[in-house]
Amino acid sequence: MADHSRDPCPVVILNDFGGAFAMGAIGGTIWHGIKGFRNSPIGERRIGAISAIKARAPVVGGNFGVWGGLFSTFDCAVKGIRRKEDPFNAIIAGFFTGGALAVRGGWKHMRGSAIGCACLLAIFEGVGIMMQRYMAWQSKPIAPMIPESSSSGAALAA
Repeated sequence: MADHSRDPCPVVILNDFGGAFAMGAIGGTIWHGIKGFRNSPIGERRIGAISAIKARAPVVGGNFGVWGGLFSTFDCAVKGIRRKEDPFNAIIAGFFTGGALAVRGGWKHMRGSAIGCACLLAIFEGVGIMMQRYMAWQSKPIAPMIPESSSSGAALAA
């Protein structure tokens, strides 16, 4: 089923890159803030947390942004080639994204990362499908119960 609420492919790539960067930057701020706070001396914990956030949160955001932008690019390419919009597009795009991000590590590392990323996306898509089916089952209408009249019960007994 096509999702027509999303932007067209060139725009959605930038949108996904920005969203992934923001998610990574916020998560990196929380993670490195706590880590910097815990690893600093008692009198300088606030300064340690802020300096850890300034040093590492943009890096985490950039890593997330690269992953999100690359995934969205491959997803748009797969949609264009297959001319379908189904869960296999995300799995294939995850395979290519994992492989592309690990290309500097050699063929074995690239293959393992591609398969791992595809499996992760397959799990995400499978859980999403199960949740959709469960929600559809939860919201299906219930047929009203029609009570039997006393006259039809008497006719059946006779």
